[in-house]
Amino acid sequence: MKPLASTYGAAKRPPPSPQKSVSTSGAGKRPPPSPQKSATTSGAGKRPPPSPQKPDKNSPQSVELVKDKNGITQLILRNNDASATVSLLGAQVISWKTKVTGELLFLSKKAIFDPPKAVRGGIPICFPEFKNRETGENHGFARNRIWVIEENPPHLSGDFKAKVYVDLLLKSSKEDARIWPHSEVRIEGLDTQYYLDNLLQKQQFTEQGASLTFESEVDRIYTDCNNVVAVRDHYKKRTVVIRKDGLPDIVVWNPWIKKSKSIADLGDKEYQQMVCVDGAAVENPITLKPGEEWKGCLELSILLSS
Repeated sequence: MKPLASTYGAAKRPPPSPQKSVSTSGAGKRPPPSPQKSATTSGAGKRPPPSPQKPDKNSPQSVELVKDKNGITQLILRNNDASATVSLLGAQVISWKTKVTGELLFLSKKAIFDPPKAVRGGIPICFPEFKNRETGENHGFARNRIWVIEENPPHLSGDFKAKVYVDLLLKSSKEDARIWPHSEVRIEGLDTQYYLDNLLQKQQFTEQGASLTFESEVDRIYTDCNNVVAVRDHYKKRTVVIRKDGLPDIVVWNPWIKKSKSIADLGDKEYQQMVCVDGAAVENPITLKPGEEWKGCLELSILLSS
């Protein structure tokens, strides 16, 4: 997923992702690391978490917390030459001004700071989509949600001693995950089916979702389940239909980030390119007596979508 952003005013910026930082020395926002778990950058120390407080007149750099008319927190970042104001509603930069130029961003005098209504003006985060395609919310939901201050920001390279910054985080809700699953790939046909979770000592659970998506490691055995399942790849606009016969179970596996790094013959990021969905007979192994026969069949077909 690639977030898109629109900017009011003269400043342009690269599209941010849900987690971002703001610097008053640039156009308001700094490109963040990948939305997935951040890796430590060699040679870069961990930045201490910001401690917003009342501005110190003796310090040229400060972060101040204030409340808008509806009680939503805003952060005012200051340095010697400029200041920026960021609302926790949508993590939206609503002001950026310098001593020389004054205010550089447009903010409507009629702007409504009341979620789920987005703020009119400034620099919004349009994520996970621009316009209204699948989420049901114009320009995505990120700009309509309340963000939080990240107390344990990821490791980033660079010199931040001369900059004022704050790390903001949008925590995913069940509703957000429902309307926009993190994965571009989903498996359909397993809803209400029993499965054994190999990551939890083979405890048995029931699949609750209408489709299975991937946000972490998955290692499951769906027992005595449907004979037809579909693997939908929205990014590549195709669906792989799997039909099985004589194989009562289905195994679903994806190693995700941590496990991939421990597998010698698998690239660290190749988990993003694969998912194992296979017919099997695991729960009740098939035993053949002399002269008996058994037949198992797995049929794969591809459907393309526009």
